[in-house]
Amino acid sequence: MHERDSRDLDAGAEAGTAATTKAAGGASGGVPDTPGGVPDTPDPRPDARRWWALPVITLAQLMLVLDGTIVNIALPSMQADLGMSDADRQWAVTAYVLAFGGTLLLGGRISGMAGHRRTFAVSLVGFAAASALGGAATGAGTLFAARALQGLFAAAMAPAALSLLTLTFTDPRDRGRAFGVFGAMSAAGSGVGLLAGGLLTEYLDWRWCLWVNIPIAAVALLGIPYLHRDTPRPDSGRLDVPGALLSALGVVALVYGLTEAEPRGWDDPFVLALLAGGALLLAVFAAVEARTRDPLLPLRVVRHRARGGAFLISGLMMASLFGCFLFLSYYTQTVLGYSPVEAGLTIMVLVAGSLVGSLLLAARLLTRVAPRTLMVPGLLAMAAGLLLLSRLSADSSHVMAGYLVPAQLLVGTGLGVVLTSATSLATADVGFADMGTASATFNAAQQIGGAVGTALFNTVATTSAAAYLRAYQGADTADGTVHGFGAALLVSAGIMLAAASAAALMTGTRSADKDSGR
Repeated sequence: MHERDSRDLDAGAEAGTAATTKAAGGASGGVPDTPGGVPDTPDPRPDARRWWALPVITLAQLMLVLDGTIVNIALPSMQADLGMSDADRQWAVTAYVLAFGGTLLLGGRISGMAGHRRTFAVSLVGFAAASALGGAATGAGTLFAARALQGLFAAAMAPAALSLLTLTFTDPRDRGRAFGVFGAMSAAGSGVGLLAGGLLTEYLDWRWCLWVNIPIAAVALLGIPYLHRDTPRPDSGRLDVPGALLSALGVVALVYGLTEAEPRGWDDPFVLALLAGGALLLAVFAAVEARTRDPLLPLRVVRHRARGGAFLISGLMMASLFGCFLFLSYYTQTVLGYSPVEAGLTIMVLVAGSLVGSLLLAARLLTRVAPRTLMVPGLLAMAAGLLLLSRLSADSSHVMAGYLVPAQLLVGTGLGVVLTSATSLATADVGFADMGTASATFNAAQQIGGAVGTALFNTVATTSAAAYLRAYQGADTADGTVHGFGAALLVSAGIMLAAASAAALMTGTRSADKDSGR
């Protein structure tokens, strides 16, 4: 595996090993390709029973993704009810993001050591309990602590869920369908979260934006017996405590610095200290991992060309995509005058496109064509949608038919195709021992990408808007703001094109199943 990790997946499959080196890292009975690994036990259950595991895993994934956006629309209500200041209210979102992104690698390692199903079940209960605490909060401190706890449990649940999906569905045809559904939930989660947050806040109470996780978790818990059983692993190694601390502190510093870059400015000493400190800590982390016997992140996981490409592409895609959601939320509510619920319903066009891309396209083609055959067109479609949105002005006519609907269909369809393909590649040809780590790294790339994209998008938008208003004295503020968003969307489209180039170079020339050694 060490030699194959640095080459493209095209050269990775050696003759005679196709039946025993599946992307599940030995889930079919083969020996994992990682040092010290042990064979995973083949799943003896009939295929029909395995499909009951899919709604359990996808429900948990949907809960994790929508929780990143569901509280956004509820922030004003939370602030008024709990007496939060304008400066503090954003911590209802930031606490979750920092805890989630900062401990993902640790969560992936714990999942591999303790067992993916056991980790999934414990973190599911913990996430529901933290949601109950946050919904019952009587002060800002309790709410922020609950959101951080949600993030900690999410950091363990996310890699466990993806690992379980990979272990359960090893047949190429089943794998394509399963990853299509999983990708659909991942792609649709943010949009569903915005709509659900608006509905729950307007018709019930903001607290239900957190309490809604309790019934979802309860339903998922009923399906735990259907999940892939944990295999005893006496050689799981020790927990890399220095690596865990360095990675957590580095990611938290980096993400927090990016979060503060927009309000404070990129030249603010505090922001510069956070960004420089985060980069330094992550550099030290990489050096430590190269010399540690049981590293938190074995470098072979990211050196694998196609798998590393999936990490990079997903990070770039999320960096570009977050600006799209910001623009749609602002434009529909501020310029078009939509209510939060109406704005959420508008974004359902993008969600519908993502379902088409993941379920009708990627799920059927994932095991038949090369990864780049899916990912490059998908990324180009998303770039085209962002370019179309960048042409909108505050007084554009035929906004829905001429801009919002076609742009969202392009972005959504591309998102469904690319996210499903990248999720499958993220665990391609990975050993059982490294599966949790690979899953965690994939999620971490998205978290960091989203933070970078949000900070960059806001900076470009505000700077461009200010320049426009200075150049056109007397212009309406809305014109300047939309102009700024347009400039930021052009940058987002450029990032998406860079992701398309990376996909063409790094994701192989044959199908994911063939590439991963099947």
